[in-house]
Amino acid sequence: MESITNALAIIFVLLGSFFMLVGSIGVVRFPDFYSRAHASGKVDTLGILLFIIGLMFFSGLNLISLKLLLIAVFVAMTSPVAAHALARRALVFGLKPWKKKQEEK
Repeated sequence: MESITNALAIIFVLLGSFFMLVGSIGVVRFPDFYSRAHASGKVDTLGILLFIIGLMFFSGLNLISLKLLLIAVFVAMTSPVAAHALARRALVFGLKPWKKKQEEK
């Protein structure tokens, strides 16, 4: 039974690390602020949640798991809201979204 929980912990930690890596690449590669805010707000939130779930499997059922669950709930509620607030402020202050240039005909 312990080997199954360790395997699940490793799988969730690796998945979380993968999503955080993909989100970090998205922040660097996307063309404008709004796309970057989307990458950091969505993908990194999922990566952190998967990482924390893996740590919960690794620690077992104890007080540490409860603390990790509270951290996961906090991250799940605040990270997307913060990304939305930043994007909204950028729009209010006049930052225009990126548009692909049309080819002249």
